[in-house]
Amino acid sequence: MKIKGIVGTLSLVLITLSLSAQVVSKDSISTLKNQKQALELSKRLNDRKLQLAKMENELPGKTEEVAKTAEDAQKSAEENKKAANKLGDDAQDRKLARRASKQAGSAHRDAKRARRAADNLEKLKRNIAKLKDQISEDEAKLAAMPGVTGSR
Repeated sequence: MKIKGIVGTLSLVLITLSLSAQVVSKDSISTLKNQKQALELSKRLNDRKLQLAKMENELPGKTEEVAKTAEDAQKSAEENKKAANKLGDDAQDRKLARRASKQAGSAHRDAKRARRAADNLEKLKRNIAKLKDQISEDEAKLAAMPGVTGSR
């Protein structure tokens, strides 16, 4: 009889402790989940900032490339015009015809390179703007997280 009373009392104490421990652990789990989300968001934010810095470092090189390819395309177009004018003076000359054809091909390739360089620059600028928007959204989310301290 005494043993049943002791076992009953011990089991009641254990059940009470486990119930109170579950309430505390639910709060702890919730806090830990919030901290985990904040850490993941901070990591993503830092990764995006690194990517933004890398893209912004590429910007001067791309801008210079656009200027150089545009200048090359202009020079090729002028040389093509000169070759075409010479050919116009003597349309039967094979040497002039070949030279004009080569200059036209060169002008075509240079113009294509210039267009591609300009397109690449515009694409880089769009990606930078998009990344800046994503960074500001992530910063707003991080600031709005409840109960997260020291997240940065």
